[in-house]
Amino acid sequence: MDIVQFVKEALSEDLGRGDLFAYVAQDRDACAHIIAKEAGIFSGQIYIEALCSAHNVALELFVQDSQAFESYKVLGILRGSYIAILQIERTLLNIIAHSSGIATHTHAFVQCAKTHIKILDTRKTRPLLRVFEKYSVRNGGADNHRFGLDDALMLKDTHLALIQDLESTIAHARKQIPWTCKIEVEVNDYAMAQKAFEAGADIVMCDNMVIDEIKKVVVLRNESYPHIALEASGNITLRNISEYARSGVDALSIGALIHQAKWLDVSLKMQK
Repeated sequence: MDIVQFVKEALSEDLGRGDLFAYVAQDRDACAHIIAKEAGIFSGQIYIEALCSAHNVALELFVQDSQAFESYKVLGILRGSYIAILQIERTLLNIIAHSSGIATHTHAFVQCAKTHIKILDTRKTRPLLRVFEKYSVRNGGADNHRFGLDDALMLKDTHLALIQDLESTIAHARKQIPWTCKIEVEVNDYAMAQKAFEAGADIVMCDNMVIDEIKKVVVLRNESYPHIALEASGNITLRNISEYARSGVDALSIGALIHQAKWLDVSLKMQK
């Protein structure tokens, strides 16, 4: 779904069969301030710009996507029809609060990693909000993992449970999927990592493995399979991410970037 369609459907959900206030109020020109009630990283710009444009509300932003802001900062000003501003108010604030919450949470992980390792999101996103939430992750300074089942072949534990021969499965996959697609294998111990290396995976993910065992996998990769990328995932928190980041893997994938993010407190105030 493109951005314009997204904001139209989001607003339609709120308007329902029509804004009752529009039937009783006399319209006039108005001005409103978007105010951050707590500090964070801004995200949602391209969505609220589309929302305002679709309803002829002028938007002047004082922060851009990925920029930090302090609490009680005026993030932007809305100018236009009094009724139109009120109609888009909740949708606009929800977009900023949700998106900026993810960007802010993601930024905290990036900062705590204390290295230039790639921090990735996962497919643990709310239904129909994947593009929006992954955009918010990028604004927080991290990168996206795959968007869906169609842009990389990932063999997880649930796949591997019924796969008898990993090497032949990967060889067969190479003939079936596009040449540009990578094959990633999830492993949970050193022995399985070695099998995945030998089978010809492009990426090996160390899932829910302790740091010491990950480091052993890193040594094996560096010595014998330097062309294969290494990823770690599972129970990575703000408190332990720096340890995982120093383990020698190339990337850390963290579902919590999205599903544990807290909405930021943002409000709108009409100006007299």
